Amino acid sequence: MTDIIQWTATLTGIVAAIMVAGKFGERISGWGFLIFTVSSIAWITFASIKGEPPLAIQNAVLLAVNLFGVYRHLIMRTAKAV
Repeated sequence: MTDIIQWTATLTGIVAAIMVAGKFGERISGWGFLIFTVSSIAWITFASIKGEPPLAIQNAVLLAVNLFGVYRHLIMRTAKAV
């Protein structure tokens, strides 16, 4: 089970990094941050199971950053369009 969590965290992190770094547009970056959020949650889950507090703490902070990215690129953008 931990292998699935770890690989999910890894692959979603790679995909999200490409989406955000590629500058494909604000909406794609927003979805990239949403995928980063999934990656952070998966890493926190993995770290909790394996007893790795530093990895869990790092990804808790990254989760907050990613949620801000989702807000900024998806939610706030949608609110401006209305």
